[in-house]
Amino acid sequence: MEKIKLVVATHNRHKFEEIAALMPSGVELQPYWELSGEEIPETGDTLTENARQKSAYVRQHFSADCFADDTGLEVEALDGAPGVYSARYAGPGATYRDNVDKLLQAMAGVQDRRARFVTVISLWLHGREYLFEGSVEGTILESPQGEDGFGYDPVFRPQGCDRSFAQMTLEEKGRISHRARATEAMIAFLSEYLKNTHR
Repeated sequence: MEKIKLVVATHNRHKFEEIAALMPSGVELQPYWELSGEEIPETGDTLTENARQKSAYVRQHFSADCFADDTGLEVEALDGAPGVYSARYAGPGATYRDNVDKLLQAMAGVQDRRARFVTVISLWLHGREYLFEGSVEGTILESPQGEDGFGYDPVFRPQGCDRSFAQMTLEEKGRISHRARATEAMIAFLSEYLKNTHR
């Protein structure tokens, strides 16, 4: 059976591992960093614009089927910030810890700690683009908890859970995360696509 080969438009190895762990056997993934060390432009005003920009860049420069995602943390009390700027919330070149520290400072003394993670995926396959989205509601903790995960995982506790994302295994996080939900929507599409292609 012919496989679908997709370039994952990211330099983030944590993100690649999370996505690769969810993929069906008929899909073969290649990380973008094996093709190029160049950063992919990310100048959109929304998560959707960034995801589309990144996937279009890989498709145009490498003529490859591919997908890209963009993820943002939207905090209720901060009017949806950091949102599309989540990865660079504390400025260009900010570390995960820098971003978390800035968020906790912004949330100091704030009672309403509701937040959500949102992921948008743009998939290019055989000349057509498809979009998928996933989200998870939760709470911003008052201090980091856990050593695993990345980004804001140590201070985000999903709704209905008693641990932060950083206190969960990759498998546990993969069952409920925003990226998992967006990826599952894409996987359902790819599985159907494979089935129809090989009838």
